[in-house]
Amino acid sequence: MRMAATLQRSLEGSGCQFELVSHPHSATSLESARTAGIPADRLAKSVVLDDRRGHFLMAVVPANRHLDLSKVRKDSRKWQLTSEYRIGSLFKDCERGAVPALGEAYGMNMLIDPMLTRQQDIYLEAGDHENLVHMRMDQFLKLAPHAEVCELSQ
Repeated sequence: MRMAATLQRSLEGSGCQFELVSHPHSATSLESARTAGIPADRLAKSVVLDDRRGHFLMAVVPANRHLDLSKVRKDSRKWQLTSEYRIGSLFKDCERGAVPALGEAYGMNMLIDPMLTRQQDIYLEAGDHENLVHMRMDQFLKLAPHAEVCELSQ
C-alpha cells in the first residue's frame, strides 16, 4: 500500500499539491521522521480521541511532542484515547498505527497544535508505515477548513 484510498480521494478532490515521500519501514511517527530524514516538528502525528458516547476527535501534534489531554477542551466533553480496535474500524484503509493527520477526510473534527501551523510545510502519514505525504501548510489547512488551532502539546 502506498496511500490510504480515503486520503488519496481527499487530496485529489481538493486539487491540493503534494508529494509522496518513501522511507524505510517505521513503527512510530518519530521514527518515520528519523528514517525519512525530516525534522520531527514538521511531521504531524494524529491522536484519535473519543468521549465514550460514539463521538470522535482527532488531535494533531508534532511528532516530537506529546498530546496533553488536559488541554483538549471541545464541547465540554471528557475525551480519552481511543482503543486500537476502534481506530482500526474508523481507518479501515490504513495500516495499524499509520493514521493520516486529516480527520476531516474521515468525517472527524480536528484540533491542530499551532506548533505545526507555524511551519511552512508539513508531512503526514500516508496510511502505511513506509510513505509520508508532504505539502505546503496552506494546502494542508485547505484540507481541514473546520479544524480548530489550539495549544495541545507538552
